[in-house]
Parts: sequence; C-alpha cells; structure tokens
Amino acid sequence: MARFGRRTGILESFAMPIWFRVPSRLLKSRLWFTRPLRRLLLLTLAGLLAGCRGKNQGPETGETKTTAETITIASNSPQMAALMVEPVATGQPSVVPLAGRLIWDEEATVRVFTPFAGIVRRLFVDVNQSVTNGMPLAEIQSGDFGQAQADARKAASDFRRSGRNLARVRDLFEHGAAPRKDVEVAEADFTDAQAEKDRAESRLAIYGATADSTERGFLLPSPLDGIVVEKNVTPGQEVRPDQMLANVPQFTAPLFVITDPSRLWIQIDATEVDLPHLRPGREFSFVSRAFPGQTFIGRVETVSEFIDPATRTIKVRGSVDNTRRLLKAEMFVSVQFPGGEAPGATVPAKAVFLKGQRHYVFLEEKPGEFERKEVRIGSEQDGRVLVVAGVQPGQRVVTDGCILLQQILK
Repeated sequence: MARFGRRTGILESFAMPIWFRVPSRLLKSRLWFTRPLRRLLLLTLAGLLAGCRGKNQGPETGETKTTAETITIASNSPQMAALMVEPVATGQPSVVPLAGRLIWDEEATVRVFTPFAGIVRRLFVDVNQSVTNGMPLAEIQSGDFGQAQADARKAASDFRRSGRNLARVRDLFEHGAAPRKDVEVAEADFTDAQAEKDRAESRLAIYGATADSTERGFLLPSPLDGIVVEKNVTPGQEVRPDQMLANVPQFTAPLFVITDPSRLWIQIDATEVDLPHLRPGREFSFVSRAFPGQTFIGRVETVSEFIDPATRTIKVRGSVDNTRRLLKAEMFVSVQFPGGEAPGATVPAKAVFLKGQRHYVFLEEKPGEFERKEVRIGSEQDGRVLVVAGVQPGQRVVTDGCILLQQILK
C-alpha cells in the first residue's frame, strides 16, 4: 500500500497541470494496477507533455520558393538574416573625375640665361620680388660684353669718318678736282660703315644696352612684368651662355625664372574612356585640399593628339584664372568634367553585380520577395553607382546577400 500511495502521488503530480485527470474511483479500483492500463496512461501523459513543449518551440522554418527571376523567402528563414536592403536614392548629375597638376603658364613665363660669359658681381632681386620689363636682375662683368661695346663704338667712329670723307670727295668732284670713281668708292665705304654701326648697336639693343653705356658690366634685364619665382645664381658665380647645353642640373638651371602667377596652366591625365568628354573650350571644375569647400573653374586649351605609350594616358592642358593668387604651381588637384548623363538614380556599388555582359540588382518587391532586375549603369563616385535605367528612386535594393540570392536562383 505504501508503494501504491507513492505511485499515486507521482501520477497525480504529473496529471495536475493537464486537463486530463484520472478519476478517483479508478485509482481505488484494482484495475489501475494492471500493467497494460498503466502503460497506456503513461504514454498518454507523455504525449500531452510533448505537445506542450512543441507549442513553446514555435512553427517550423518556411520553405523558399523561386521562379525564373523572383525569390520568395519565409520571414522566419535564417537566410533573411544574411540580407540587407537599402532604398534607391535620387542621383546627381554625373561627373568624370580626373587628376590634375597646376603648372606655370608658359606663355607668361620666362627662364632667364645670360647672353655673355662672365662673373656675377651684384644681384638686384630676390625670390618672390615683383619686377617690371627691363628692370635689371643682376650685373655680370663680362669681357664679351665689353668687346661688344667696343665694336659698337668703333663702328660709330668709322661711320662718322666715312661720312666726312664722302662729303669731302663730293666737294672735290663738284669743283673738278676728283674723278667720279673716288665719289663712288667714298659712297660704298659710307654704306659699309653705316651697316656695321647698325649691326653693333642692334646687338647691344637686344640686351638693353647701348654703345654709350657707362656701366662697368652687363645689366641682365627682366624680359617681362611678373614675379621672380626661382633664383639659381649667387654673387661671384661664373656663368656662360651655353651652360643650358650641359647635362649637370645645377648648370642647366636658368639664372632666374619670372612668371605671372595670376595665370596658371593645369596638366590633366586622362584615359581613352574619357575622350568623349574632352574638347578644347570646355569648362571644368576642380578642388584642392588646401581650400576645402571651394571650387575653381578652368577651361580646356589643348588635347594631345596621341596616347603616351608608357602610361597609356592622354595629356590635356587647361588654363586657370588665378587673379586671387590662392593657387600655387605644382599643386595636385581633383578635376571633374560634366558627364553628360541624366541624373537618374544611385545605388550602393555592392548592390550591382555582373551576369554575363549585363548588370543586375535584386529589388525587394515586398518583405521576403525579391526580383532580379537588369539595369543600365553610368559612372561610379564615392561608392555609389549611377543607374540610368532599371530602377526608380524610392525602390529598395539588396546591398548585402546578392551572391546568396543569385545562388538560390541557380
């Protein structure tokens, strides 16, 4: 009876939380002790308990369905956790990004060398100093320059003497004291003397000097108005007019570089793909890291007629107005040419994938339903791709999990 009491208590404790209860009359009867009945009752109780546990675990995972271009995934599928969806944004006007470098405008830049061999005695200017056309830059004591001055003075003296001789012979000829041939010889001498005088004076005039100059040395003049941006000479240095032909950099460098910094050129490296956007006269914008938030405007001057065989780039030269003197030569800048494409829509670059020769994205038609859609893309910038056709702003595309969806379709 003790065993019976203990068993009865255990069964009642199992049965209490369940709607099924064993009647007390059956427990008191001897039929309860039959083995088949006990086994049946225990199996029934176990099934009820298993059913309760099954309700707490939830429904089973749904099944994924596919068609030719669509995929339907159950909301409780683990595959949904691997997908990320973002809305399609409105695109901005497309641009073609290129790299550029600012350089001096060669049409407003002069590299000054000495026309005479000699020794630099004095310097009159320094770097970043403004100069005007004809202003002396340095004094060079030169034997060649002294010889040029002497030749000019001698030519002037010969010209004066030949002029007096011609006047005397003509006077004798008019009084019958000299033959005609003497007059002709005097006239030829005068013409030769005049030509030599003009030649000697013109040579000095090229360098801004005259035969009557009293300077002890040659004053190297500035050839234009501008700024001295480079100086490669010191007092006491020996200079030569043919030093530019040497192969040593310190010898080939000009004595001075003078330019107008309000005018700059921009050197742009483009590729074959960018050719449709490059033509002389077209405006472009560029920015510099030195001036964040500011945009500068340039204009294409020339486009190279050949592709560099080493770098496979096309050299494009543009002009820049630098009146405010903010930009400096040798600056690296980021150039943007108008792409000429419609604004369209933009999606993250990772949302677009290639299948064969075509580009596709996965659109979320509704939660759990995705459609593979062919798109026509444009340029890429800042991690986003311009979509010209195929999607509209406001639609939602899959950004993470495109490979998984593509494998499901296969």
